[in-house]
Amino acid sequence: MKAVIFDLDGVIVSTDHLHYLAWKKITDQEHISFNEEVNHLLRGLSREASLEVILKQTDKTFTLEEKNDLIMLKNQYYLESIASLSPDDLLEGIPELLGLLKDKGYKVAIGSSSKNATYILKQIGLLDFFDAISDGNNIIHSKPDPEVFLKAADMVGVAPEACVVVEDAKVGIEAAKKAGMKAYAVGDALNSDIKDGTLLDLMLSL
Repeated sequence: MKAVIFDLDGVIVSTDHLHYLAWKKITDQEHISFNEEVNHLLRGLSREASLEVILKQTDKTFTLEEKNDLIMLKNQYYLESIASLSPDDLLEGIPELLGLLKDKGYKVAIGSSSKNATYILKQIGLLDFFDAISDGNNIIHSKPDPEVFLKAADMVGVAPEACVVVEDAKVGIEAAKKAGMKAYAVGDALNSDIKDGTLLDLMLSL
């Protein structure tokens, strides 16, 4: 192992509830059924893919322009909410793990479908910590496609087989395995049958 690639939402910092509230504003405005169960299906998906899942809950049809407008409005709501994020919002154990990885000389990168990764990292004080940020702005295919992780590996100059991924979504675990990387799980990804271990397992192996 030479590099560790972290998903962002749900791994470094939890913004799931903020995504939910932003989508809830949109669905309420459009009179579309949306709840925590549907929101759970959006884990690890891009904005575009998330919207398509949401629109399956209604018989209403939307043009491409209307869909783009909804995505932009959702992101506006979301950006307003994450403006209050701070280093205090880092998930438990993450500061210690990141420090340990740096002390031992591992490359660390972000591999996230979020297009707001840079802004979020700035808010929580980690923008200058990571060696590379691969996110929704530099990929075409979202998870479970391995593109975001393969690009992160390329950005830090480490072969995929020497990278491990930390993920909280099953689609993220799948993407990591497709990339030829080991995948360690937290959160919902603990239910994945193809994970290589848990975040605790990774920490104990360092």
